[in-house]
Amino acid sequence: MAPDTTTTSVIDVSALGILVTTLQRRGFTVIGPTVRDGAIVLAELTSADELPFGTGVRLDGGRYRLRARDDRAAFGHAAGPQSWKTYLHPARERLWSAPRDGSAAPEPSGTPRSMVSTGASTEPETYPASGMSTEQRPRYAFLGVRPCDLRAIGILDRVLAGGAHPDAAYQTRRDGILVIAVECTEPGETCFCTSMGAGPGADDGFDLALTELIDDDGGHHFTVRIGTEADADLLRDLPHECADAATRERSAQAVADAANNMGRTMETAGLRELMVRNRNSTHWDDVASRCLTCGNCTMVCPTCFCTTTEDVTDLTGEHAERWRRWDSCFDLDFSYIHGGSVRTSTASRYRQWATHKLSTWHDQFGSSGCVGCGRCIAWCPVGIDLTAEVAALRAAEEGSP
Repeated sequence: MAPDTTTTSVIDVSALGILVTTLQRRGFTVIGPTVRDGAIVLAELTSADELPFGTGVRLDGGRYRLRARDDRAAFGHAAGPQSWKTYLHPARERLWSAPRDGSAAPEPSGTPRSMVSTGASTEPETYPASGMSTEQRPRYAFLGVRPCDLRAIGILDRVLAGGAHPDAAYQTRRDGILVIAVECTEPGETCFCTSMGAGPGADDGFDLALTELIDDDGGHHFTVRIGTEADADLLRDLPHECADAATRERSAQAVADAANNMGRTMETAGLRELMVRNRNSTHWDDVASRCLTCGNCTMVCPTCFCTTTEDVTDLTGEHAERWRRWDSCFDLDFSYIHGGSVRTSTASRYRQWATHKLSTWHDQFGSSGCVGCGRCIAWCPVGIDLTAEVAALRAAEEGSP
């Protein structure tokens, strides 16, 4: 029987502790936001007490600061430096390892012939690269996924798990993950998910969707919507009641207010064509005069997926490994082919990133690659603002200052 996604329930804030405990009892490793090193980061939660209660953020171009809230909201903050991509498509992943065992071995698929000819054999890969077998891999429950990140996970699913050649490692990690979304009721100063159609409400892609509500008298509770039948069962383990019409209306209004209070906006009408027309715009040189090509924007982006591989060996030559790690189109070597790099200038590399994200991504994957989370703005060391650069391209075409 399909779940009833139209019914809204209410749970008290104390039910968060029961939720985390229930998930752990069912064998899930719970990942959620917590405060560490001056930021709200994603980490394993041992209890709901580790959520960032009463902590918000202040954002701007190149600026991220924690702030104390006037209430005890657990999810009253905008996106932090990490996204859920960290767990689905990790920054470093070992593809295989090969010790020299002194005996001839059949050639494993993908193993360099030079290694096989000297008596190397591949070891079964672990997950992740920490000695844990694939069968022992953690079952993740993601708690506190924002709607923009829900959209980003959907994009990664399409990019890495769809098509004719899906990424088996990604599929393995993605399988069985339980997603508990939290709708955004207080966007950050750099957020523009409404412009990209990626929030602040959660439409699909979740198992449970929460909306946090704090009353004037200090009452603290969440409305809950069910996305899958499995989590209708999870909700039954929590003390809850059916939401009345006033509570449902208040929940919907909180999300609607967030949509009208975005810190940034981006005009998306004709954006795909705008980026194509401006391939040779002089504005890219203006951006290049500020850009450090550090790649921060691609590292914090929840949908950037590019990687490279590197082979390493120990000093004795008795053990070799191949690793895959995140790469960035801002790296000079990213476009290297025989004879040199294709995109040698800063202007060409920023243009490649922005044009792919906002335009040619449509040709490859059928949607924009941007979800409006604003991370690239907040974590750019010099505060380059993607929404402002797109607005500048439009203004130049229209002859506006």
